[in-house]
Amino acid sequence: MSTVSQVVRKAVFPVAGLGTRFLPATKASAKEMMPIVDKPLIQYAVEEAVAAGITDMIFITGRGKRAIEDHFDKAYELEAELAAKKKTDMLELVRGIVPKNVNCVFIRQNEALGLGHAVLCASHVVGDEPFAVLLADDLMDNGSGPSTVMKQMVEVYERERASVLAVQNVAREETKSYGIVSTTPWSPRTERINGMVEKPSPEEAPSTLAVVGRYILTPRIFHHLENTTPGRGGEIQLTDGIQSLLAEQPVFAYDFEGKRYDCGSKLGYLQATVDLGLRHPETAAEFTSYIKNHPVRK
Repeated sequence: MSTVSQVVRKAVFPVAGLGTRFLPATKASAKEMMPIVDKPLIQYAVEEAVAAGITDMIFITGRGKRAIEDHFDKAYELEAELAAKKKTDMLELVRGIVPKNVNCVFIRQNEALGLGHAVLCASHVVGDEPFAVLLADDLMDNGSGPSTVMKQMVEVYERERASVLAVQNVAREETKSYGIVSTTPWSPRTERINGMVEKPSPEEAPSTLAVVGRYILTPRIFHHLENTTPGRGGEIQLTDGIQSLLAEQPVFAYDFEGKRYDCGSKLGYLQATVDLGLRHPETAAEFTSYIKNHPVRK
């Protein structure tokens, strides 16, 4: 079972979306910069990629996303101010946002033509290598586990040398919001994908196994995305490209260990804020006490 043999060292972050579900907060701010406790969503995704051994971060941006580029750039004035005031801990915190061995590349997606198009925009930087795709809206938390979700997926890729998609079971009435896969058993937590359907109705869904915001893809996906017929709204769907890829290469579904927060929704965002706030070393004790002693007022 062999396709390509390189290690996964590049990751694509599609961050050009408008974030309409969080208007008016996202009218002038990037949704990926919305914080969970004290870190923006995009930083959680980048840290997950770094923990998996990935060193090249490729951001597909759009209008109004300059804050993301600034966040991962060096802040000379801020660092000088923190150094002058001897705020060493904060200075190290700011300098550590991007490890020294990590490269950041920013590519402008001029038109919002779908997730598949966003991934295709990275083809000239990715080249002929396998690569990861991380959607910052999906915050993946592995709790106290030893491996992040992306690190788990890299291990599956290294074993199978084939594309890997993160999946989770959803309620049947929710299939209309996801790409849904049909599979056959393969190995523990891993199944081989036979087919994919983008946002099927509950009645037509082949399963309740939904693709969520983590992928490892072989470079052959670019050929299929280039030849994918745009769908509704002229968008190129990543799901359609993967469905086409299935005809010539195996693709695997991985049931990851960890918890996914859909931070593209208000409920998921609030859930992540509460859960991570209850664990954060600066807030855990007092926030836990607050939750226990302050019943929710309606």
